Formats: sequence, structure tokens, C-alpha cells
Amino acid sequence: MAARCLDLTRSLSRVGRGPATGIDRVERAYLTAILAADAPAYGLVRTAWGDALLDRRGLTALKARLDRRTPWGGPDLPARLSRRLSPARRAAEADVRRLAVGTAPRWRLAALLARHLPPDATYVNVGHSNLSTRVLGAVAEGSGRRCVVLVHDTIPLDFPQFQRPGTPDVFRRRMQAVSTHADRVICNSAATASDVARHFTAFGRVPPLTVAHLGIATLPPDPSQAPAIPTDRPYFLTVGTIEPRKNHALLLDVWAEMAETGMTPPPRLVIAGSRGWNNDAVFARLDRADPDTVVEVAGVPDGGLSALMQGAAGVLFPSVAEGFGLPPAEAAAMGVPVVCAPLPVYREFLGDAAIYAESRDLYSWRKEIEALTRRAQVEQRSPHGPHVSLPTWEAHFKVVLNLI
Repeated sequence: MAARCLDLTRSLSRVGRGPATGIDRVERAYLTAILAADAPAYGLVRTAWGDALLDRRGLTALKARLDRRTPWGGPDLPARLSRRLSPARRAAEADVRRLAVGTAPRWRLAALLARHLPPDATYVNVGHSNLSTRVLGAVAEGSGRRCVVLVHDTIPLDFPQFQRPGTPDVFRRRMQAVSTHADRVICNSAATASDVARHFTAFGRVPPLTVAHLGIATLPPDPSQAPAIPTDRPYFLTVGTIEPRKNHALLLDVWAEMAETGMTPPPRLVIAGSRGWNNDAVFARLDRADPDTVVEVAGVPDGGLSALMQGAAGVLFPSVAEGFGLPPAEAAAMGVPVVCAPLPVYREFLGDAAIYAESRDLYSWRKEIEALTRRAQVEQRSPHGPHVSLPTWEAHFKVVLNLI
């Protein structure tokens, strides 16, 4: 069976930076699946001092550290010299070098792969990191090697106004490298596949595309990890970085209207997410908001988020763009009411399990939120419905592992 080499650059870059994001979880799921398979397993990591290649033994040890079952070691000399890195990142990079079967400066990546990676290996990148002509070109230098990339979305190209300065250009270069070098692209939805085909056609080459929905795996709720929310009235939850495309401004508009002309007191709005970028007006509104009605929390672990979902009268996602959207899927899987914008990707995997309202339709959002509030007040609990059957990782890897 051909070897598989998973790029774990993103996982390394996220060490010490708070709870896992959706893409972090995907990369971790791939690491678990590749280690569980019989095929030879390798991992490639870009560090501040070059590239490191790990074999199965090194990958297993790295996974134990990422899962917090094994502590990170101390920094080595290169890490101590990397003063711009956080202490957690220095320790992680040092351990990667200790666990590696080989390391090389970036310009020697092709030689590193030729020396240690089997010639029939498939390089797999699912983290949107380390996608460059340098890396993908080095992989392609092996005559029998293949390159498979999972593309989560093309949002930086479709909505550049929502990005940090420079992000769209960087993302475009990454996708152009994928268009040129990938032997296959995995897309997390048919909606993403359509976007990829459109952009890659403009780049000049569309590799074979395969749609494989991401698995939805909710963690058991752990109230001890969740912030305490008073139970004197229902609350609604929205999850995600506070950035423009998530459209928190609409929710603040709904709550402002309810406070002025609607329910007294209104339900609580719990915003679970860190403050992002290009959103100063929303940040200012959050700073002025009544903290007893609009509750802003960040850094909540997965078990705590599950507990918040379980107790919510509904979860709200008025986003104007999403690649997949794991939180609404996780809420639907728990039977929690989901109100979201009618994005193609939401309709694709949520179907009739969600309540849809246009992302600019203030009236509809307020109407649905007030209806769920009344329902929660009557039932004296969050108005949960039947749990919804959603995509699984088992089904995802049944498709993907045959391709890589």
C-alpha cells in the first residue's frame, strides 16, 4: 500500500493559540485516520528553520503532544534563537526536529523527500497551510509521487473585502499552486467544488475534483468548561471569530430592536469567539452593550461549547459566506434549533433541519428568534428537536482513503 505524507504545518502553527478551529479539527481527523491505516505514514512540517519529515513513530509521538497526552519538551538552540516565536511554538518546533527522521533548509526540501519519503508516496494537505510552489513542486519532483489537497473554501477570493490586508493575494498564490501541481482536489461540499472549478478554470487547470463532506463529531458537553450563563431567561448562541463575514452586526441590530420595542427583558445573546479583524464598528457596539444581555466569551474549549449549545434556545449563523460551517452542523446533530442564512453549503448538508433567513433580513431574524424564545419560555427548557443524521468521518474516509 502506498505511503501517505500528511502536512502538519498548520497544527504546529496553532500550538498555544487556544481552542481548535474547524480546519484544525479536520487536520487532526486526517492524522488519526492516516495513523490508523496500514499504509506507511509520514508527516511534513515547515518550521522557522526549514522543513522536517517525520515517520510513523514521529507522527505518533507528535499526535500525543497535540492531544496533550505528552508534554512538549524544552527548546533547542534553533528554537532559542527564534525570538519572534511564542514559548509554546518554540517548544513544539524543537520537538518536531527531535522526532524527525530528517530535516533540511527550505531550499533542500526536494532532497529531503528523495532521501526519506518512498517514491510512491501521496502528499496530503488539508490545512490550507504550506501550499506553495516550493513545496508542491518539490513533491512533484518524485516521479511516482502524488499530491492531494483538500480545499475548504475560496472565500478570500470571493469576498476580499472581508479579509485582512494581503490575505487575498496570499490565498490566490496558494490556490494557483494547487491548480498547477495537485493530482486531485478534495472539496468539503458541492458548493465548494463549484467555486474551486470556477477559480481554477481561470488559473488554467482544474485537477480532478472529489466531494467528500466533513464528518460531524460533537464532543460530550462539559459544563465545567463553559462560562456560567444565568438561567432566568433563554439565551441564543453564535459561534465563530468576530469578523465581518460572520455578520454579528445583524444580531446586534436584532437585539437592539428587541430591547427597544420587543420583549422585556430580551433573551441573552452569547457570542462565543475571539475578536478578529476589519470590524471596529462591531467591537465598539460590543463594548457599549449591556453585559447582562450580550455576553461575549472567547477561548471556550470544545466541551464547553457543546454545553453552551445544549442549553441554548437556538444557535444563530447569519454569515454571508461559509466554507462548510461545523458549528451549525454540530448543533443540528444535538437537536438544537439552528437559524442560519440560506447559503448553498448550509442547504446542502442541513436540508430541512435548519430555519433559514436571509443575512440582511432583520425582520425574519427577529421573528424566528422571538418565536424560539417564546417556545423556550413555555417549555422551561431549550426547545430541542430530534437529532439530525449528518455526515460522518467514517463516510468521509471511506471515500478519501481510496484516493490517497
